[in-house]
Amino acid sequence: MITISDLNITFNAGTINEVKALQDINLKINDGEFVTIIGTNGSGKTTLLNMIAGAVLPDTGKILIDGIDVTRKKDFRRAKYISRVFQNPFSGTAPEMTIAENLLLALHRGKRRLPKISLNHKMFSDFKSQVEALEMQLEDRLDNVIGSLSGGQRQALTLLMAVITQPKVLLLDEHTAALDPKAASQIIKLTKKFIEQGSLTSVMITHSMQQALELGTRTIMMYKGKIIDDISERDKKRLTVDDLLDKFAELRKREKLTEDIFDQLKREYA
Repeated sequence: MITISDLNITFNAGTINEVKALQDINLKINDGEFVTIIGTNGSGKTTLLNMIAGAVLPDTGKILIDGIDVTRKKDFRRAKYISRVFQNPFSGTAPEMTIAENLLLALHRGKRRLPKISLNHKMFSDFKSQVEALEMQLEDRLDNVIGSLSGGQRQALTLLMAVITQPKVLLLDEHTAALDPKAASQIIKLTKKFIEQGSLTSVMITHSMQQALELGTRTIMMYKGKIIDDISERDKKRLTVDDLLDKFAELRKREKLTEDIFDQLKREYA
């Protein structure tokens, strides 16, 4: 479903602030795979997601989605293939529009549409059933503006909006990091449900090693713009959080990281 070949990008090239954000990334993700990504801050995780989504275009390399070359297509051109949920619950919705209106927009994402789209009774009824399944007590509030909701409620709706048209690829950018533990747990529960029901090809960045091990079919470790490990589902089942920390400890020795940097890394993934 996703094929990435020789992907590179450098920010601020030729300046003192030059950063090689991604270096020679080669990655294949099969249809229906659920890949989690972990790595230190600045390792290139979000840049990689931005590349797949089309928010940032590479200097060199190629990206295929379901066999289609999308390397130079902007994000709005990829909307028919890709849905994304951001870390900030307020990034994926139109705050001044109602819940029903936001769902209607999501339903028409990537499609040719007339200047005016009407919300009919059947659509409203369908939306009510879908929202009820979120278990957020929002099914009778479809006329409420979405900006009045809590972060957890809004992220649940953003997730529903992302999967409402069964995208080819679902991108999840630390989508539980800004939530309280109870809301985060519900969002993870919904994430697993939607991905399994739709057999969705999914890529999720996480700062939780526990999530990385428990979710998905593969876990990718990144450091300084490179993929340094690709852990299979079979191997994931045998690993613990301490095992992953040991992998980072090996990285520390190999890359000669200082104690301060290594301690920071451990705090990020505590």
